[in-house]
Amino acid sequence: MSRVCELTGKGPMVGNNVSHANNKTKRRFLPNLNDVTLQSETLGRGVKLRISASALRSVDHRGGLDKFLAKAKDSELSAKALRIKQDIAKAQSAATADA
Repeated sequence: MSRVCELTGKGPMVGNNVSHANNKTKRRFLPNLNDVTLQSETLGRGVKLRISASALRSVDHRGGLDKFLAKAKDSELSAKALRIKQDIAKAQSAATADA
């Protein structure tokens, strides 16, 4: 399983461990990924995603998964998140056509 956030595309970064003697060795900074179930108001169901803690705060700040995905760039989203975004768009267009 890759260590990449499904909503923001945030992945591992590379840096150095620096000792007191200023010796430098390579290390990886991994994103803080969590398995969460986010509720989609439009679809009326929960969606399981593996996202970073900062992405979870961003989803809350924007007002939910539907609004976050509406503003998100397609290039940053995973294939699973893109499919969810398309399902939400279809459901919203069907709801406006019925009204």
